[in-house]
Amino acid sequence: MTWQVLVHGPLARLDERVSRSLVDTVPRRLSELASDLGDLGVALPVLAAAMAYAVWRGRRADALFAGLAMASVPLLVIPLKEWTARPGPLEPWAHGYYPSGHTATALVAYFGAAYLVSRRLVPVAAVLTAVTGTGLVLRGFHWPLDVLASLCLGFLVLGVSSRGTRRSSG
Repeated sequence: MTWQVLVHGPLARLDERVSRSLVDTVPRRLSELASDLGDLGVALPVLAAAMAYAVWRGRRADALFAGLAMASVPLLVIPLKEWTARPGPLEPWAHGYYPSGHTATALVAYFGAAYLVSRRLVPVAAVLTAVTGTGLVLRGFHWPLDVLASLCLGFLVLGVSSRGTRRSSG
């Protein structure tokens, strides 16, 4: 995906056509509310509460790895945004849309919180993350590939984090 974005290949061109057909197909207020689920001001308190719960339950290492996973999101996303310098769907003069930081934040925060509190919350985390990504695309804040790349990146971060948790408790 990143290569296609960098060279403006066929996948990136298809991505742009699909995006143009999707933007504003739902009321803007609804897509903005959905995309706001990936904002740090919304997702981070959810993860922080789950981390506090995990610490209270004696799972300090799990809380630490969840926090480290969240801290790694901007460390990974920001350089990729700078490197790709992809313009936005509605702001072709602005750059830095690939990958979506909001999507990566939502995924790591909500799945991390579900992991810390109860595995039964994983479907809720999946819905919140999907709603975030969908809202970002429907509002025109991100191209679909921006969101898809962030999902891949977020699951990679969670995979590394969960391996660290298993090793520390083993």
